[in-house]
Amino acid sequence: MSWDITGMAAVASIGTTPEEIFDALCLRRSGIGPLRAFDAAKYRTRHAYEIDDRGDGGDRPFRATRWLHTVVEAALADAGMAADTARYPVMVGTTLREHRSAELWWREAAVTAEPLDPDRLDFAAALRDIPQVGEVHTIACACAASLCALGMAADSIELGLADTVIVAGTDSLSESAFGTIDRVQTRTPDALRPFDTGRAGMIMGESAVAVVLRRAGAGGRHARLRGVGMNCDALHATAPDPLRIRDVIADAHQRACVDAADIDLVMLHGSGTQLNDAVEASVLTDVFGAITPAPAMTAIKSMTGHTLGGSGLLSLIVAAVAMRRGTVPPILGLTDPIAEAATLNLIRDAAPANPVIAQIDAFGFGGINAVAVIEKGTP
Repeated sequence: MSWDITGMAAVASIGTTPEEIFDALCLRRSGIGPLRAFDAAKYRTRHAYEIDDRGDGGDRPFRATRWLHTVVEAALADAGMAADTARYPVMVGTTLREHRSAELWWREAAVTAEPLDPDRLDFAAALRDIPQVGEVHTIACACAASLCALGMAADSIELGLADTVIVAGTDSLSESAFGTIDRVQTRTPDALRPFDTGRAGMIMGESAVAVVLRRAGAGGRHARLRGVGMNCDALHATAPDPLRIRDVIADAHQRACVDAADIDLVMLHGSGTQLNDAVEASVLTDVFGAITPAPAMTAIKSMTGHTLGGSGLLSLIVAAVAMRRGTVPPILGLTDPIAEAATLNLIRDAAPANPVIAQIDAFGFGGINAVAVIEKGTP
């Protein structure tokens, strides 16, 4: 079974539409800048890939919710469903939900004495005024969340529970998450450099992404979803397990009815951390090392930062645009690949290509892994 992706929308630090984001990636335009969300002096890492929508008034609550509302509306319009009278389920993948809003309330409550309305922390309330939105489900599967949401949406359609599902992901920076990452990383990165020997760790970014997923036959204008593999090894809080990552890739290929030799493009998870990059590169070498020609591989976190729950779906949208335009964006900052990636076809400069089948990787804390396989759309 396959599913059509008929609408797409995204916002990130480097653009407000999938096309803008893709153009920025091909132009090697990074969204990194000095940390603006909170006092940078308290942290070793003083940069982030933030969406610049705060103005001069300091941080503001409910930014992740506003972006989610924007991209869901835009994806529906892109799918030609802006005037649709039906209601569709929405599956939202997120790591932090509205964690930052709770932080701001806690910090300011003593001054304002204004109570926190817990209903506003629920994405369902925020999307209620969009006429096409039905039930809203929040999927918190760490950095694999939006691809897990995509897999659950595909299952819903396959089981006959829905013909159309809106799939989304959204996350803004929260100070406690930023501080945790800042303390657990042994080095202090000034940029995110996936698969480079000089990589120093991950830096957080912000994004919201949405796609409209429909039963095959609706018209896969952007792409056709062939399959999603998911698993959770729960072996370690942060360290990836290579066997389970190998398993989830094999599961995705089986569900998509493809072999490794059919894959033309791999959108890497590429978090820029020491262990994750080494494990991902080793597994991919095992899967694709003997294949000629080798699939092109790229990692967009080098320019978007790690956008957490939405990162997998953001990579999927970039893959769909890459297949349509026939260009693969580069990995910014990659000058000296790690030994584990020596035989991989890592893209360092935007390269003409004609990918037809793409694999998208997303690996999260707690051993939550998700891999999607999509096919080039048919406009």
